Amino acid sequence: MSSLIESLSLIFTIQGLLALFLGVTLGTFVGAMPGLGTVVALAMMLPLTFAIDSGPAIVLLLSVYVSSVYGGSISAILINVPGTPQSAATVLDGYPMTREGRADLALGWTTGASVFGGIFSVIILVVAAPTLAKVAVNFGSIEILALIIFSMTTIAWVSKGNTIKGLMAACLGLFLSTVGQDNFTGSARFDYGYFPLTGGFHVIPILVGVFALSEVFHQAFVGSGSRIEFAGKVGFTFPSLGEWMTRKKQLLRASVIGSFIGVLPGVGAVTAAFVSYADGKRSSPNSEKFGTGEPDGVIASEASNNAVTGGALVPTLALGIPGDGGTAVLIGALIIHGVTPGVRLYIDEPVLVNMIFMALLLANVLMLFVGAFSAQIFTRILKMPASILMPIVMMLSMIGAFTVRGSMLDVYVAVLAGVVGLFMRYSGFQLAPIVIGYVLGQPFEEGLRRGLLLTGDQPWRFFESPIFCLFIGLTVLVLTSPAWTKLLARKASQNAQ
Repeated sequence: MSSLIESLSLIFTIQGLLALFLGVTLGTFVGAMPGLGTVVALAMMLPLTFAIDSGPAIVLLLSVYVSSVYGGSISAILINVPGTPQSAATVLDGYPMTREGRADLALGWTTGASVFGGIFSVIILVVAAPTLAKVAVNFGSIEILALIIFSMTTIAWVSKGNTIKGLMAACLGLFLSTVGQDNFTGSARFDYGYFPLTGGFHVIPILVGVFALSEVFHQAFVGSGSRIEFAGKVGFTFPSLGEWMTRKKQLLRASVIGSFIGVLPGVGAVTAAFVSYADGKRSSPNSEKFGTGEPDGVIASEASNNAVTGGALVPTLALGIPGDGGTAVLIGALIIHGVTPGVRLYIDEPVLVNMIFMALLLANVLMLFVGAFSAQIFTRILKMPASILMPIVMMLSMIGAFTVRGSMLDVYVAVLAGVVGLFMRYSGFQLAPIVIGYVLGQPFEEGLRRGLLLTGDQPWRFFESPIFCLFIGLTVLVLTSPAWTKLLARKASQNAQ
C-alpha cells in the first residue's frame, strides 16, 4: 500500500500532471499526422525528458506512447489516411462512416474503443505480466508463422465477393514486401541496380498512396460535379451506454486479441488490428456490413491496436525484450533514466512499476477527454470545399511520405501507389488486400524461413507444435465457414419441409 501511495505522489505533482497532459495531447496530434507515428513521437519527446525528473519523464513518454496509437485513427477516419500503420484497418469502416456524414459518431466509437482496449491491457499488465511473459517465450518463429497465416484470412473477408481479385491484390502486396535487403543473407532483392531500393518500401508511402492519393486523383478526374458533402455533425458524438452494451462482446474480444498479440515480441499492433478485424467479421452479427461503415469494424481495429500498448509492455518490463518499435524506444529511455527492465524490476523497483501502471491507466482515461476536444478541431476540415480539402490531403500525404525516412523515393512510391490504387478502384479491385499483403508479408517470410531452418527444411514438422496446429485449425475453420454454414442452412430448410 505504501508503494502505491509513493507511486501516486510521483504522478500527482505539477511536473507529473503536466507531463501526463502534455504527453496525451502531443501524442494524439502527432499520431494524427500521417507519416510520423509512435516511434517518431517518442523520439521527438525524448530530448525533453532530459530536463525533468525521471518520474515525470517516464510518465511523459508512456502518455505519448499510448495516445499516438489512438491519434492515428483520427486521420484514418476523416481523410482516409492512417496517421500510423496501426490504424490501417480503421480505414476500412471509419472512412465510409465519414462519407455517410457520421464522422462525429465514428470518432466517438474509435475513442471509446481505444480507451477501453488501453485500460483492459493495463489491467492485464498489472495482473498477469510475469506469467504472460513466460507464455510469450513459447511463441517461436513457427508459432508466429501460424498466427500470421490466420491473420491473412482478413484478405478473404475484405474482398467482398471477388476473392480472385482480392488475392491478386494481396499477392502484389506480398511482392512489395520482398523488395530490398534480405534479412537472412544480406543480399539485395528486386532493386534493379537502383541503390535507394535496397532499403525496400516503407508502409507509410504505400498506405497514403493507396488510400489517400487515389481518392485525390479520383476527385481530380471526376471534377467539381462530385463535390464532397459531409452532412453530418461536426465534432464528437459518444455512443450511448445502450449502444455500447449491444457491442460489448466485440469490444471485449478485440481487447483480448490485442493484449495477447501485444505480448508476443515483434508481432505488433498492425497484425493485431487485422487479426481482430478478421475475427470481428466472422463473429459480429453485423458482419455483412463490414467495409461499408460498420462500427463493429472500427471497434475491432481500435480496441485491439490500443490493447497492444499494455500487452507490449509485458515482455518489455518483465524480460527487457521490446514488444514493438515503440517499446524499443521506451527501453532506451528507461535505461537513460537509470531504470533497467528485466526480471528484477518488479522486485527492486515496486514504486516505479506501480507508477508505470498508474500512468498508463490515467493516460488512457485522459485520452477520452483529449480525443473529444480534438475532434472539435479536426472534424471542421470536413466542412471545407473539396477544392481546398483535397490539396490539403495531398500535401499531408506527401509530407508524411517524405518524413518517414527523408527520402524522395518514398514520395515517388506514394504517387505511384496512388495511381495504381486509382486504376484498381476503376477495375473493381479492393485496396485493402494490398496493404494487408504488404504488412504481413515480411513477418510471414521471416517466420517461414526461420521455421524451415529450425526443422531442417521439413515443413511437416511444423505440426509438432500444438500452437501451430491450433492456429492452422482456426484458419481452416474460418476459411471453410461459409461453405459449411450454407450446408447446414440447406439441411435445416430440407428438414423444415
